[in-house]
Amino acid sequence: MLTQEETPLRTVTSGKTLTVFIEGDIDHHTARQIRSRIDTKVYIQRPDELILDLSRVCFMDSSGLGLILGRYAKAVELGIAFKVANPTPEVRRILDLAGTERLIKIETAHPARRAW
Repeated sequence: MLTQEETPLRTVTSGKTLTVFIEGDIDHHTARQIRSRIDTKVYIQRPDELILDLSRVCFMDSSGLGLILGRYAKAVELGIAFKVANPTPEVRRILDLAGTERLIKIETAHPARRAW
């Protein structure tokens, strides 16, 4: 099992867009650390847009959904555009069941174009 410090997360800044690539599971064991790391980057960089790329997320439970919705709320509070990119089919199913797309833009790129 990964420790909180080992949660695979990579960030890329392009202009005023901050893209966060998350890998592995987003559950009650990892969500708090991921949230903290994303929030720190957002507060330091103050991007105009925040993208969470979920192309390498294997599993997500309600803690992951809370992580996404919480980052969306924080982005709205700070005037930052927010979207989710490339959710895996398993993650997309959870997002769809929760009706997430009513609030949050969800984009899926062609698999060959996914950057990681």
